[in-house]
Amino acid sequence: MAISSSKAFIASILLSLILVLHLVAADQMVNTNEGDSSYPTPTIDCGAACKARCQLSSRPNLCHRACGTCCARCKCVPPGTSGHLEVCPCYATMTTHHGRRKCP
Repeated sequence: MAISSSKAFIASILLSLILVLHLVAADQMVNTNEGDSSYPTPTIDCGAACKARCQLSSRPNLCHRACGTCCARCKCVPPGTSGHLEVCPCYATMTTHHGRRKCP
């Protein structure tokens, strides 16, 4: 009994070691890909995008200010004057302190 339990213990230790090494290798691959500069980050003209988004707003100054904040943080603005939030999930999920949607 002692021999089979020690073999099981050693096997579990080896499997744990392999799993840890695999996770470390995967983490290193992810971290090296994050710093890859071959893919430039897309830039957006927040002023023009928010002007188009807020053109039909009843409160254009408030709309431009909120849209500008959201655009700066999310680097995207959904197309059109309303809706289409699925295009920019960050824009869609940003909320105020009171839990209301922040971005117009």
